[in-house]
Amino acid sequence: MRIVFMGTPDFAVASLNTLLDNGYEVAAVVTQPDKPKGRKRTLTPPPVKEAALARGLQVLQPARMRSPEAVEALAALQPDLIVTAAYGQILPKEVLELPRLGCINVHGSLLPRYRGGAPIQRAIINGEAVTGVTIMYMAEGLDTGDMISRVEVPILDSDTSGDLFAKLSEAGAQLLAQTLPSIVDGTASATPQNHEEATYAPNLNREDERLDWNRSARELYNQVRGLAPMAGAFTYLNGEVFKVWACKPEPQSDDSAAAPGTVLPGASGSLLVQTGDGALRLLTIQPAGKKAMDAEAWLQGARLPAGTRFGGEPQ
Repeated sequence: MRIVFMGTPDFAVASLNTLLDNGYEVAAVVTQPDKPKGRKRTLTPPPVKEAALARGLQVLQPARMRSPEAVEALAALQPDLIVTAAYGQILPKEVLELPRLGCINVHGSLLPRYRGGAPIQRAIINGEAVTGVTIMYMAEGLDTGDMISRVEVPILDSDTSGDLFAKLSEAGAQLLAQTLPSIVDGTASATPQNHEEATYAPNLNREDERLDWNRSARELYNQVRGLAPMAGAFTYLNGEVFKVWACKPEPQSDDSAAAPGTVLPGASGSLLVQTGDGALRLLTIQPAGKKAMDAEAWLQGARLPAGTRFGGEPQ
């Protein structure tokens, strides 16, 4: 059986390695094009490409999977099965119909909840206590295909999206290894999704990263850990971007009458900020033009005037 694997970020690497470690023939790996990263904009390959090349696999990187050239190149591989995991492009009908065993996807949520490109981050941001991985047959809609198997994974109160990505990556790889034999021998059951229960997890944008101090301390805490360690949450201080990488909710503040976003006095050297409900203790922050640092150490040198407030708009 010839498998074509499609994936891009670290989340997908474990699934690729599982296929190889279990003796499946991976005819090629399809991943997104290399992208510039960092301040120097260095062209950087995606993690799946690096993993594939390390194992001597052929790698394809079409800019558009819908292009006739990409579909033709894929058809030439004559795949029996296509396995995807966080590939990052929607597959056209021509690709979905290529393999005789179909196309399956390792998706980082318990479908039909959190369809879309950011299910892991949004599960944390929304305060979910449990998530998981679903393996499904792919259809033309956005994560709408019939479900084959699933596994639940609890979300700890301390989990960041980085932590949860790692957990779901391993859970998805193990589920893939358990599920593939039934797909190969034709005994896999396919359960249609209840589309009325569907929720969506679109890719994050800049506004998703902005802290609204009118929200509760718990909601802001979930937002911060759901964005770490990738994009990070941000606010403004004196009109400049001020990032928050780690924090801790407090049940009540020393001055509950303070306006949301106000830095609270008398917090024993801690950077404590009033929210719409409770206070948020900032632990790791990143002022504009600086590296991430300990919030208490920064506060000692910053000497903020009384009544300092986070928020507002950029200068």
